[in-house]
Amino acid sequence: MTLPGTVDVVVSGAGAGGLAAARALGGTGLRVLVLDRRRTPAPTAKGEILQPGAVRVLDDWGALDDLKAADARPVDRLAIRDGDGAALLTVEYGTLPGPHRQVLCASYEDLCAAITRSLPDTVEIVRGVRVGGVLREGGRVAGVATDGGEVRARLVVAADGMSSALRKDAGIAVDRDEYPHRLLAFDVADADVPGEVTAYRTARGLRLVYPLPGRRCRLYVQVVPDEFRATGLAGLGRWVDGVLAEVPALAPLAPALAASLHRRQLFGVSRLRAGRLAVPGLALVGEAAHAVHPMAAQGVNSSLADAEALAEALGGWSAVDGDPAVDEALAAYEAARRPSLDHIAKVSHNAARMITALSGAPRLLGARMMRRTAANPRLLRRTAGNMSGTDVRPLTFVDRLYQLGVLADRRAHDPHAADPRGSEVR
Repeated sequence: MTLPGTVDVVVSGAGAGGLAAARALGGTGLRVLVLDRRRTPAPTAKGEILQPGAVRVLDDWGALDDLKAADARPVDRLAIRDGDGAALLTVEYGTLPGPHRQVLCASYEDLCAAITRSLPDTVEIVRGVRVGGVLREGGRVAGVATDGGEVRARLVVAADGMSSALRKDAGIAVDRDEYPHRLLAFDVADADVPGEVTAYRTARGLRLVYPLPGRRCRLYVQVVPDEFRATGLAGLGRWVDGVLAEVPALAPLAPALAASLHRRQLFGVSRLRAGRLAVPGLALVGEAAHAVHPMAAQGVNSSLADAEALAEALGGWSAVDGDPAVDEALAAYEAARRPSLDHIAKVSHNAARMITALSGAPRLLGARMMRRTAANPRLLRRTAGNMSGTDVRPLTFVDRLYQLGVLADRRAHDPHAADPRGSEVR
């Protein structure tokens, strides 16, 4: 296929982040070209937990009904439980303000398909094209070089993942830290699980379960890098039997899991922060810009928020505006998104350590913080708002002291301590 030589925006990557950027920017009337090296989307265990903030964006784009028609599973709460199923901390989303008070659990393929079907006519997707690097003109990014030829654009959006080639070619540095464990993900068929996202905190780390469309569920099992050495399905089955024995609450899942052992993926786990979200002519979205631990369930939600914020920053930009107007908008995008992303990164890392730490101070402090937060309705409301992305108000230093039990929160049980408009009542 012959690529257009010039477009308003070229997006590298047709995952959820790239498609979201195309939807948001195409919705402003810009001509957008999306390029992806894969000819067909790859199935993957990612982006399946959609927080209410992401649900709101999909609703605004007209993609929500399509996703629900694909049997996305509504969830009212997130819970941390012990191996026997006793609640350690429960976050109820019904306390949130506004119309979107549920998580949706959906397959990543269904999410991408729903966004794709919502794309305006100004967006074109071309698959099977490898983007090699950026083009430059007058000191700014001015397009991309591909194995199908050059494409000039006033704006390039890098949505090409954690190992982003465009980010590297644009000279944007990145901080990336590997967690000392991996996650083994099972796609379990014919499974009936409760309508919640459940993180089991065990002596060997995280076991995460949530429902998926078509009577399926996802089970994540935390493993150390050299732990998973089973040979064949028989060896894997014995290993899984040991996992289930450690978490009696998962026993009802045993028959379905035994029949689904071949439906698995092993992932390394990283957190990533790009030093810049934009340079003249280029913006980063999604995992090209940031990544957090999967148990925090923030990745795809942040990607959709990136896309929305980028379109808002560009505002009424049109193809006749000069390059300085584009670059000024990119600076505004950076200023608007960076504080939110840094907050999400901090909260997600703390939450991940609370569940995945196997020993030492992080595990002890995690247990204390869970107990104190679970006993404080005001902090639970704040946690729900922050995790959902619909009522974000970062915890204060004093709130952290309440969580650690250093101070007593006299407003803990006051239902008016935080009003639905998002400001605390003093």
